[in-house]
Amino acid sequence: MAGSLDFNPLTDTLTAEDGSELSLAEPFGDGLPVRGFDPGEDTYQAPPADGSGVMVDVSPTSDRLQLLTPFDKWIGADLTNMRILIKVEGKCTTDHISAAGPWLKYRGHLENISNNLLITAINSENKEMNTVKNQETGEYGGVPNVAGQYRDAGINWVVFGDENYGEGSSREHAALEPRFLGGRAIIVKSFARIHETNLKKQGMLPLTFSNKADYDLVQPTDLVAITGLEDFQPGKPLNCVLSHADGSSDTIVLDHTFNEQQIEWFKAGSALNRMKEKAAASS
Repeated sequence: MAGSLDFNPLTDTLTAEDGSELSLAEPFGDGLPVRGFDPGEDTYQAPPADGSGVMVDVSPTSDRLQLLTPFDKWIGADLTNMRILIKVEGKCTTDHISAAGPWLKYRGHLENISNNLLITAINSENKEMNTVKNQETGEYGGVPNVAGQYRDAGINWVVFGDENYGEGSSREHAALEPRFLGGRAIIVKSFARIHETNLKKQGMLPLTFSNKADYDLVQPTDLVAITGLEDFQPGKPLNCVLSHADGSSDTIVLDHTFNEQQIEWFKAGSALNRMKEKAAASS
């Protein structure tokens, strides 16, 4: 105001246009409102002691809200004959996996928001975004479209990826969407820690190449098997068999960071499924 950093508003004066001197009034304000705070309206509704009969009513025509259906349990055996949805090349953040922006209005509708799955990830086969081949039909389509086609045909699928897969925000839809569309495993060179844990919570298998060079062995036409699941335990690697279209195969070693509790999540189909199991057992 005075044009100088030396000006002290508590003691110095300002010169008005007519040459007179004026001092600034000392600022003041109430530390707290003298009449207190408006408590507002109490809208809290305590849950009933027994919630077993409570039904959440969501319109089946809503495109913003959708009730969730529990994910299926592990089948109790190795996962075999799985297709590769996409082999991602380069950076793949949670925004590549589940884009934000206009998609956020569908956060309460898993089926609708899953239409953004990996749509900006780079497909190593053709260096394009959102263009992958359905290996069953031979036709190309968007990543979520092909994922849904595999799921509806009863075909499990996996994703292969590069370094620090899932870096960025901690959005859980990046783990919910691949599980909803039929994914079983995400196999990469390395994970961002929070996304890795989110995948475990949804019953997915986040696995890493023991030898990162094995990424180059993966071909988009491969059939994939993950073996060793019947003896799944912390610290013990799993194996992955890549059956190539020419009849040859490669077996590679996959590491994981699952602890005992997280293995229970996988076997139950998700962390929520396991919580429900434990609650039922204790009642």
